[in-house]
Amino acid sequence: MGGKIPAERVRLKRAYEAPSAEDGTRILVDRLWPRGIRKADAAIDDWMKDVAPSTELRKWFGHDPEKWEEFQRRYRAELAVHGQELDRLRELAEDGVVTLVYSAHDEAHNDAVVLREALLG
Repeated sequence: MGGKIPAERVRLKRAYEAPSAEDGTRILVDRLWPRGIRKADAAIDDWMKDVAPSTELRKWFGHDPEKWEEFQRRYRAELAVHGQELDRLRELAEDGVVTLVYSAHDEAHNDAVVLREALLG
């Protein structure tokens, strides 16, 4: 494995935004498929459900900004047991741009934000 991944190699994008050539490899990082999005239109290269927060954590958080700090702590603990998946994402990012695709409305408080930080960390 190489060194630190440049921040511009790991991007975030809502599933409801149109795919673009600049997205590179598009990885859906939610446990559930985004509502109303047809698989043919999503341009998803891989769906990595295992790196998404557990159902229990997702339901507990409910995208409540008041729970953001604790959500980050709990989600990082869950990510710690998914080393192989994280290594795979890092390898993809070393080879080119990776876009972590998510469906949350809140662009600042969602699992993809935490996952990106973990990959760049």
